[in-house]
Amino acid sequence: MSTKTEITAVSLAGAFAAALTLLATPASAAMGDEPAGKEKCYGVSLKGQNDCAAGGGTSCAGSSKVDYDGSIWKFVPKGTCETIKTPHGVGSLKPIKS
Repeated sequence: MSTKTEITAVSLAGAFAAALTLLATPASAAMGDEPAGKEKCYGVSLKGQNDCAAGGGTSCAGSSKVDYDGSIWKFVPKGTCETIKTPHGVGSLKPIKS
């Protein structure tokens, strides 16, 4: 084999190994499980400060357009969500319907 062929073969093998790793990753990890000691809290984030999957017109972290949107979550220390006070009430462990 030539050096160029060897480099291509090594690159291809690396890409294949990376693809297998992605397939072996549990779906829950790929979906962004909560970090240790944290929970998703809806309705408490300020605009542009949400942690991920949000409501209409947003895609992920930092994309929220309004403060305290009930369909948008932020990670908070576990056990504190429903004690966080906002101008619209307290945080919720489930999406808040408008």
